Amino acid sequence: MYTILATDGAAKRGQVETVHGVIQTPVFMNVGTVAAIKGAVSTEDLERIGTQVELSNTYHLHVRPGDTIIKQMGGLHSFMSWKRPILTDSGGFQVFSLAGLRKIKEEGVYFNSHIDGRKIFMGPEESMQIQSNLASTIAMAFDECPPHPAERKYMQDSVDRTTRWLARCKAKMQELNQREDTINRQQLLFGINQGGTYEDIRIAHAQAISEMDLDGYALGGLAVGESHEEMYDIIEKTVPHLPKHKPTYLMGVGTPANILESVERGVDFFDCVYPSRNGRHGHVYTNQGKLNLFNQKYELDHQPIEEGCQCPACLRYSRAYIRHLLKAKEMLGMRLCVLHNLYFYNTMMAEIRTAIEEGHYKEYKRQKLDGFLENDKR
Repeated sequence: MYTILATDGAAKRGQVETVHGVIQTPVFMNVGTVAAIKGAVSTEDLERIGTQVELSNTYHLHVRPGDTIIKQMGGLHSFMSWKRPILTDSGGFQVFSLAGLRKIKEEGVYFNSHIDGRKIFMGPEESMQIQSNLASTIAMAFDECPPHPAERKYMQDSVDRTTRWLARCKAKMQELNQREDTINRQQLLFGINQGGTYEDIRIAHAQAISEMDLDGYALGGLAVGESHEEMYDIIEKTVPHLPKHKPTYLMGVGTPANILESVERGVDFFDCVYPSRNGRHGHVYTNQGKLNLFNQKYELDHQPIEEGCQCPACLRYSRAYIRHLLKAKEMLGMRLCVLHNLYFYNTMMAEIRTAIEEGHYKEYKRQKLDGFLENDKR
């Protein structure tokens, strides 16, 4: 159940009650594609840095180790020793971005595994079954992720198919949640809005899927090549046509600035690989912008990554030491940077929630964005 606790303009401060605990929104979900955060980050680490939701991927876990194996191990929560909520991406994006040769039909998609080349079929029912086996808190509907840019007719046909697939996902989820052998019989289902940068297609699709009365709604197919301005415009135009009493999730977004702008437009859930991916390459986020710890100017820098930060890296280690680890290709350097970045994102989301509660979100956003620009001016 989703409850709005406060609003500030279109920005919402809410909470989602789930079988695995309450999610305070807006929230950034830490991405652990294969049931682990890249960068040697453990579930104990995630608890320590304030992670609310871990996100894993249906396609990757289906391919390896296999969702039936995870079910035999008691589901993802038991498998990875994580008690808080988990959202599983449906696998749709990976099917369309990783699989190479694929054949899209009404029943689903035929493709070859990017791991070993074996033939796989995935449709709405298969995605729901896999996610049920994984026993995540929130399952995502199986959708087609059209390329950007796409011709209007292709986009409309794709969106229409996604709508039909969503109805099948809902029916299958209802069936699975009634089975005695289902691990999480209270699994939630979020539908996905598509339409690229075609405003009218986006709005019509949002209205169509809203009638299905799902547990939440996501905007997919953004941050795939369009400009930030185009993305913000689509969010602003589409979100008002999704149910206000259900959470809204912007998939695969993004930078701290992307999140700040999207919260102002009514988005509740976010996920992105940026903090972990950038951390693994020595790029760390601060309130004064992003730093590249490989730069020689940090060779004798006694400061933590950011003064006042309470993450495990900043509480104990200097920029100089972390730079040394990165240069020496020691895994600890990568791990400390990833921990810092995830802590930065999680902390920023807590600040966002407070700013909305206190009614000064626009001022908070302006100060935060101005701070990010400081490093660029040096």
